Formats: sequence, structure tokens, C-alpha cells
Amino acid sequence: MDYSIPILPTISTFFIVLSAIFVGIGWYLISKRKIEAHKKTMLLAAVFAIIFFIIYASRTIFVGNTSFGGPDNIKIYYTLFLLFHITLATIGAVMGIITLWTGYKNNLSKHRKLGPITSIIWFSTGITGVAVYLLLYVIYQGGETTSVFKAILGF
Repeated sequence: MDYSIPILPTISTFFIVLSAIFVGIGWYLISKRKIEAHKKTMLLAAVFAIIFFIIYASRTIFVGNTSFGGPDNIKIYYTLFLLFHITLATIGAVMGIITLWTGYKNNLSKHRKLGPITSIIWFSTGITGVAVYLLLYVIYQGGETTSVFKAILGF
């Protein structure tokens, strides 16, 4: 059995983890009132998230997605977890854009309300993303590479 780790999913997961780490650093910096450092750190977190998305979307479009290769009796749980992760990631991305925009436009009352919520969602997205990666490529050998709908939903 070949249990080699595929390079693109590893790189993309690395970038989303970096993004979450920098969101955490940015949160710490703003708690210390280091506003300029906070802005730069959060911008870097956004850049890492964009790099993740470019790699992920490119792989999805040009190569396909890896279907779950673990035991059939837990596939439904994996699929539900994956759908939860995708929903969280979508909400986190939209909220991230809005939160960055409110900060950029100096709408600080909205930014201060959205920031903590967005950060928690982003941390959750990062954690569940790493779990998906581990389930697809480390704990179990990935299944076939196929269209996104077949990989996620099985059809």
C-alpha cells in the first residue's frame, strides 16, 4: 500500500493553518492596542487564506477532489463532518472579507463586533480543515480523485 502524502493538499493545509495562527497573533496584538501590527498581521492572515484558496480551487478544477478512502461504516460521519467544515469555511470566508473591509474602512464599531466572532469561526475552520486533511491523507489512504460532487456526496 502506498501511503504517500500528496503535495498540494499538504501545502494548502499548511497555508490555512498559517492563516489561523496569524489571526490568533492579530487578536493578541489588538488586545495589547498594537493597532498597526494588528493590521499587518491580519492582512498577512488574509494573504495566507487567499493562497490556500488558490491552491485548493486550482486542484479542484484541474485535478479533482479526493474521495474518502476510509471504512464504509464511518463514511457517513466523515461526509457530515466535511459538510459542516465546508459550511463553516464558507461562512468564515464571507465574514472574514466583511471584517477586513470594516477594518479597512475604519468602521470600528462593526469591526470590533465582527472580529471576535469571525476569528472563532476561522479557528474552527482551520481545526476542522486539518481534521479533514488527516482523515483523507494520513489516518486513511485517500480514495479516488474525482469530481467535487462525487468526492463529497458520493455521486
